Amino acid sequence: DNQRLYLIMEFVNGGELFFHLRQVKGGFNEVRSRFYAAEMVLALEYLHKSGVVYRDLKPENVLIDSEGHIRLTDFGLSKSGLKENGDRTESFCGTFEYLAPEIVRDEEYGYSVDWYSFGLVLYEMLTGVNPFKTVVELDLVDKMNEILNKEIPIPAKLSVEAKDLLKQLLKKVPAERIGCRAQGVLEIKSHPFFRSI
Repeated sequence: DNQRLYLIMEFVNGGELFFHLRQVKGGFNEVRSRFYAAEMVLALEYLHKSGVVYRDLKPENVLIDSEGHIRLTDFGLSKSGLKENGDRTESFCGTFEYLAPEIVRDEEYGYSVDWYSFGLVLYEMLTGVNPFKTVVELDLVDKMNEILNKEIPIPAKLSVEAKDLLKQLLKKVPAERIGCRAQGVLEIKSHPFFRSI
């Protein structure tokens, strides 16, 4: 109206993925994780085809609706105007525990950062923890070194398919990361972890 700006948004009453993860010790089972992960892949695929790199995928930014489907929210750090396989950006932004190594290295990047963050969210759904959230508070340099150098332990309890997908998503070099190679998102969608979808 003349005095106020109103934002009318869809009511997503299932809460944040973050809340649901905190209710389950040790993470979700693979069936539940696979369902949410598949919907995240489709959401990221749509954004990337629209020229948008999301840059802030984390459980706090994934809402769940009344039917159990996910919605990505908070596009404040997103960058639009990128072509599907060409343009790059270089802003240092995002939530530290979900930053891709190429952002920390201050390199130009594209959609690869979303696939790395997706790998960390999938890891957290399957295990209940983020490998970069530690009990001991690290200073900025130590956090950056962890992102660049820490070997992320893949729990033995996971299926062979889940372990393989996580290893491929969490590659430190974007060109080696699934979703960033020649087949793009199709390589993720056809991964054996998603065979039942």
